[in-house]
Amino acid sequence: MTEEPCQCSDCQRFYREHDRLIREFPTFKQQQELNWASIQSFRTLCTKVTDELQRELSERESNEETSTKEKHISDTEITEALDELESVNAYLYSIEALMERIFDTKISNNIESKFKEIANELAPDPLNMDRLILNRLFHQTPDSPDKKNIN
Repeated sequence: MTEEPCQCSDCQRFYREHDRLIREFPTFKQQQELNWASIQSFRTLCTKVTDELQRELSERESNEETSTKEKHISDTEITEALDELESVNAYLYSIEALMERIFDTKISNNIESKFKEIANELAPDPLNMDRLILNRLFHQTPDSPDKKNIN
């Protein structure tokens, strides 16, 4: 018996994003590049936020008379965030090192074609006319699982 996928809004959003990434980047090389760009952008953003928080904390320490009203983020919150972001950045560097190993992998055009074929099976276009017709037919079926039969 297979387990049904979670239907909560967060999981549904994840499934849609997952399928979109497979549809839009169906080859091995595209997935490599997408993941590399994703890691780099995340690391860049975390580093920039870390730098900004460190600057803000330093300014506060050198300017003790800053009123509480001017501090929309507490010193404690900044310090805790800096500790967490430091860990995240270390993890991202580790992932980056692993990604470099993945970039060493090269595959043939025939295998790239197989990736595209499987991508179409895993994440078909939700706006594909055949899929829309099938979905409409499915939802019109009286005994479909999403209909409540209260007879």
